[in-house]
Amino acid sequence: MFTDNWFNIETKNRVNIVLFICICFQAKFSEIGIKMDKNQLFTEPPKSSLSFWNKSLRAIWSIVWILLFRPSPRPFFGWRRFLLRLFGAKIAKGVRVYSSTKIFYPPNLIMETFSSLGPDVDCYCVDKIVIGQYAIVSQYSFLCTGSHDYQKPNLPLITTPIKIERQAWIAADSFIAPGVTIGEGAVVGARSSVYHDVPSWVVVVGNPATKLKDRIIE
Repeated sequence: MFTDNWFNIETKNRVNIVLFICICFQAKFSEIGIKMDKNQLFTEPPKSSLSFWNKSLRAIWSIVWILLFRPSPRPFFGWRRFLLRLFGAKIAKGVRVYSSTKIFYPPNLIMETFSSLGPDVDCYCVDKIVIGQYAIVSQYSFLCTGSHDYQKPNLPLITTPIKIERQAWIAADSFIAPGVTIGEGAVVGARSSVYHDVPSWVVVVGNPATKLKDRIIE
């Protein structure tokens, strides 16, 4: 019965029916493939790309931070500069780092003269962070040099440096993404998120941060 009906259909229509069946099968197998890929996505455990030396130094630094850095009185900037230099940070004279500031890996931190990291700043310096002369990073800000490659199943770590040029100001609770350069004299408004370079002497605000106006010194 089916055979008789099939041959009674015009050739053009038979081709369309075959194509339709093929598309349905392809869609079904694609769906199965996607499900398998998702199930197998995290079969390989993520591996850290950081060296044994990096991990060891961070472990020791964590103990020093808890016992000697964090409890230090607010005015003891010299003491905290000493501890950071002891662990490899390049800290110039007059630098102010507050006791609640978190620094992931001191050797990747460079602070030029009279720059400042405010209270509760999270300095996630998996890669280099450079803070220029007289630059200020205000409280609760997050400087993030590390992320993960989400296009690979084991989410490998990727890092790019951050540079905050002289006389720039990162206002409270801002986020600076990996690879960003904040230009000389630029201002990042409070609670802004910066994902791209900021030109010199401008004010940016928002998420994502966009230019509000030029910064004019009177």
